[in-house]
Amino acid sequence: MQLWFRGIRSSKFRHVYGSPAKRDRCYENIKITKNAHDSQFCAVNPKFVAVVTEVAGGGAFLVLPIDHTGRLDFNTSRVTGHRGPVLDIKWNPFNDNIIASCSDDCTIKLWYIPDTGLSIHLTDWLIDLHGHKRRVGYIEWHPTAENILVSAGFDHLMIVWDIGRGEAITVIDCHPDVIYSMSFNRDGSFIATTCKDKKLRVIDPRTGVVKAEGMCHAGMKASKVTYLGSTGRLLTTGFSRHSDRQLAVWSQENLSQPLTVENVDSSSGVLFPYYDHDTRIVFLAGKGDGNIRYYEVVDEAPWLHYLNQFLSGSPQRGLGFMPKRGCEVAQCEIFRFYKLHTTKGMCEPVSMIVPRKSDQFQDDLFPDTGAPVPAITAQEWISGKNSMPTLMSMKTGVTIRTHKPKVYKPGDNVLPIMAENNIRKKFAFLSRETVPDYRSVDQKAGNMDCMDAPSPHHQATVPPVPDLLDNGIGTSHSVLQMLSPVDEKSQKTSNNQTTKFQQIQQMFSGQINNLNHSNDNALNYKKTSPYGENREKEKEREKEANGEIDHSPKNLYQLQRAYSQQCEELKLLRKQVVARDRRIQELEQQVAQLTAAQSSHKELPSTHPFQRVGH
Repeated sequence: MQLWFRGIRSSKFRHVYGSPAKRDRCYENIKITKNAHDSQFCAVNPKFVAVVTEVAGGGAFLVLPIDHTGRLDFNTSRVTGHRGPVLDIKWNPFNDNIIASCSDDCTIKLWYIPDTGLSIHLTDWLIDLHGHKRRVGYIEWHPTAENILVSAGFDHLMIVWDIGRGEAITVIDCHPDVIYSMSFNRDGSFIATTCKDKKLRVIDPRTGVVKAEGMCHAGMKASKVTYLGSTGRLLTTGFSRHSDRQLAVWSQENLSQPLTVENVDSSSGVLFPYYDHDTRIVFLAGKGDGNIRYYEVVDEAPWLHYLNQFLSGSPQRGLGFMPKRGCEVAQCEIFRFYKLHTTKGMCEPVSMIVPRKSDQFQDDLFPDTGAPVPAITAQEWISGKNSMPTLMSMKTGVTIRTHKPKVYKPGDNVLPIMAENNIRKKFAFLSRETVPDYRSVDQKAGNMDCMDAPSPHHQATVPPVPDLLDNGIGTSHSVLQMLSPVDEKSQKTSNNQTTKFQQIQQMFSGQINNLNHSNDNALNYKKTSPYGENREKEKEREKEANGEIDHSPKNLYQLQRAYSQQCEELKLLRKQVVARDRRIQELEQQVAQLTAAQSSHKELPSTHPFQRVGH
């Protein structure tokens, strides 16, 4: 009996099984993309599910709240800002409302999704990153550093972006052909890539230096790679010379020879590896397959142990997966896939569950997992610092979601807040009761002079609007209080009364013909009479002609206005140039036609049959 049990390996994950969700917990009526690109086309976090959809022109993807299951409306709002098909989407690991997408239009865009989902089509992005010369196929977020994103394009380049500043940090140009996949290690100090030249590379993303490289799978189809956490090993999937699907384990120190190679089957779909660091399980799902295999990773030969597979009758076009902080602890759910069906427009959740009889928290299944908090900042990572992910406990059983406000682009927060402030000021002005002013004309003019001269204390304490926004004042209400002084209502009321009530008073008192008898009345005449305004406008025009008035922009809002005006003028000039060239061509054609007609008219008398010869 002892010999018979010697070949059975004990493991707590031997009986892991897949449990597909019921029909009412699926997402139906989704037009899933039919793009042949080797990507997952699905991204999930504890708040949202994002799926790349099929559209007639441009590119779009669908974003749904996680609990918005069932049959979707035909006109469900989507993210429609790309001009080409969307090839890859990834959620920010530290902000559940930010998603990055790359497209066939050579750009990477970042989008903000409100907590309630999309009510209209989203076309306004947060950040637009340009740097690739051909379509961008894959993107990957840094696992520990904030605002670090890596993109791989079909121009054979990898670009490391600092999205906080919207600029590229490093351009990695070490691949001679198309990049198939990329994966960060646990602390983000290295990134592994597979390429069409059949080589596996380990690269330092800060400098672009190749630390190690070696020949990967010998087949011609795409190969994929994933880091096995902090073990220093990698797992790749690919094809052999005879088109058999393979998986291999490598040591990042020596890529000349794999630690182990295993043939999987003879199917033609590309295998995608998914690694769970907490349970040390690798899931393999093929594109076009109906099954999901899973293996347990160990620290000694044979390095992988086959556990089981989840079987289903419907093939998958792509798979998204939920971060561990979004899994159901009470049901012993260690992993959750979101399966995009090939034949049906449906996204189906598939839970990987470890059967346990106890209802208590299982410490061995749920160790401390990665928290949605960056361990280091982008500048610290760029300067050379590495850090393991920040961990959190799952013992509470509560799904952890991030709650972060929208991050505006530089200069993007001035216009909306200014418009909101103007509306609030108008409503505040209209809601106040109008108090009539029955003072004499001299008293009003004196008060107006005092109001026109600003106090030095007021100038020193109220900064301009961009300074308030740069200093991070929390609410628009505080900005409104500083932008609208207390005497604004009285000033506007006095202006209105000096223009209407005062003229009537002067008309009936016989003072309408004595407007220039004092300096106060002259000032008042300038403010109330249209002729006085015309004279002031003429003086301003003279100063502008002499260059005495400086119209250079003083803040960011004025710079944006000037830039937009110049762009409109340039568009108008281009249209005028095109119209002029078109008119010139038309005139040249008319001249050519007239010249041809005159030449033919001159030739007609010489060949006329009734012409006299030798008369």
